[in-house]
Amino acid sequence: MARQILAIMALLSGMVFLMLGGGLQGIVIPVRGQIEGFSAFQLGWIGTGWAVGFTIGCIIVPRLVRRAGHVRTFSTLTALLSVSVLLNGLWVDASFWILLRALSGFCFAGCYMVAESWLNERVTNEQRGSMFSVYAITTMVAMAGGQYLLVVAEIREDTLFMIGAILYALAVVPTAVSKAQSPAPLTNVNLDIPGLFRNSPAAAVGAFLSGIISSAWVNFGPVFGQAVGLSSAVIATLLAAAMLGSVLFQYPLGKLSDLIDRRFVMAIAGCIGIATGTMMSVLSNLGNYDTFFFIAVIAYGGVIFSIYSLAVAHANDYAEDNDFVKISSGLLILYGFGTMVGPLMTAQLMDVVGPSGVFTTTTIAHAAFAGYAIWRSFRRERASEEERTDFQTVGLARTTTPESYALDPRSMSESYLLEEEDDLPPMPPPIKMDEL
Repeated sequence: MARQILAIMALLSGMVFLMLGGGLQGIVIPVRGQIEGFSAFQLGWIGTGWAVGFTIGCIIVPRLVRRAGHVRTFSTLTALLSVSVLLNGLWVDASFWILLRALSGFCFAGCYMVAESWLNERVTNEQRGSMFSVYAITTMVAMAGGQYLLVVAEIREDTLFMIGAILYALAVVPTAVSKAQSPAPLTNVNLDIPGLFRNSPAAAVGAFLSGIISSAWVNFGPVFGQAVGLSSAVIATLLAAAMLGSVLFQYPLGKLSDLIDRRFVMAIAGCIGIATGTMMSVLSNLGNYDTFFFIAVIAYGGVIFSIYSLAVAHANDYAEDNDFVKISSGLLILYGFGTMVGPLMTAQLMDVVGPSGVFTTTTIAHAAFAGYAIWRSFRRERASEEERTDFQTVGLARTTTPESYALDPRSMSESYLLEEEDDLPPMPPPIKMDEL
């Protein structure tokens, strides 16, 4: 295992810098925006801007890479990330920040896909499961670490934006000096929403609802903390506790779904989300943020970041052989649509009920998620044992791209290229060190 990890250490190092910067930017933007007097509606659009950019990036970046190559594309995108985070400090304006956040989402999608393409080429099918887990854990830990960088400087100053730009610049170095000569073309997304719904209605609806749930928390969790008077360190701990819950809950929920109908487990996860969201709402209204509140946050995050993985596993139980990447990538786009809706829905509810509106949003969506899963369990038989695939833990859905599924051990090295690939210009030769 150590030798396998050493072989991909350069790529992992680049992703660590990228996720550190992303974790920092993701928490600084909403908190600083609230301090600057942005309305909940404006903060919601900033979150939606990220989702729009990320979803578009998943669709467009594979075409850019086919024309410009992996290194050039990655270098360009990281440069744009550095510029965008610096511009956040240069001009504090809600409308401008929405555009910058959309640009950041687009760039992140591309950076993830390029890095994962290289990683996919470096591992064998025998190593795929263990390396995928190492990659997922590394990115989650790095993102949590980036959130804690919030405490190193005064948030009203521009220092944190500068630190983010430095981290993005450092992320390009390992990829730029990579020895990989000809990575495979990136996975292309062919969206077929009616086909996804026919394959598994519970998974399609679940992917959309999980996007609403996760985007509500990710974008407004920091806003909630700032609004109720929590310190920067406690806000970072709040978000980290939710990620810890994902690590603790995803595997047990997944393995339980291998034993019983996955829709029952989806319903159980939804009910946990209802209970913990309601509990956190009550405690926040009482001003109680003690240990019990953070235990609830761990359970809350455990289902927020796990239900999408359950939906993917359920969809692939009914998919045709060799369709894992195609089905999972389509669900990812549905998830992306959900992440566009979630921030705007949360903003409206926070205007009505106050900071706890973030929990109201997720409670409503969790109820719909659980209810629809239960209803579908009476409409269709459970997949047979021969059709079912084993559950695999994945990283955070908001950091997942179609290329992540090509790396997933369930993909079995599937390759989905553009049908018109032969009509595209050939991929440029790899950049050599003396050209950098």
